[in-house]
Amino acid sequence: MQASDLTQHISRRFNKDLEELRNKVLAMGGLVESQLSRAITAVVSGDSELGLEVANDDYKVNAFEVGIDEECSRILATRAPAAGDLRLIVAIIKTITDLERIGDEAEKIGFLASKLAAMDRPADSYRELKTLGIHVQQMLRDAMNAFARLDDAASIRIVHEDESVDDEYEAIQRQCITFMMEDPRSIKRVMNVTWAARSLERIGDHAKNISEYVIYMVQGRDVRHAGLSQQPPEN
Repeated sequence: MQASDLTQHISRRFNKDLEELRNKVLAMGGLVESQLSRAITAVVSGDSELGLEVANDDYKVNAFEVGIDEECSRILATRAPAAGDLRLIVAIIKTITDLERIGDEAEKIGFLASKLAAMDRPADSYRELKTLGIHVQQMLRDAMNAFARLDDAASIRIVHEDESVDDEYEAIQRQCITFMMEDPRSIKRVMNVTWAARSLERIGDHAKNISEYVIYMVQGRDVRHAGLSQQPPEN
């Protein structure tokens, strides 16, 4: 095999490794999306068993993170990637960390769902939590789609979307405080609702982070502290 052929072979192998790595991240994202969806369903439907299943399945998300992280370390050690390839590896390492933390928040929501299922349910079946949950689910789905397509324009829109999630969370907080003041007997249940809402808000933050990593991959700039939130989203 000539030197040029060897170089092409190594390059093709490296590209295949990177593609497999990206596919593993997308698979991890799919698992985390499923965990989140099931956790929200458990809260809204009062399904204690489903909530505990979600909480007990968190080890699957952790296993994904460990496996992908080890693969990234192997590539960094053996391939010495540069430029765009290096940015991809760095972004993947950061992305799986945020996905693992989303899994942790879904685990918390699962436990809270099991607790709420044992308490009196409000007539609206936690409508506000369901609305916020659907919102952050969509953010996460959009962030992973942007990761798959390397779509920085979509990522910028997702970063701005986090502001709406924050507004919804603050509205739930105010409502919960009102409920507790009007009926002290509801404090335990309402506190669980508050913690669930807090977990959902954090999931929105992690989806925003993933979107910022996509921008980093595509544009080569770190926008986390660059005032991107002050700029209008791209159409």
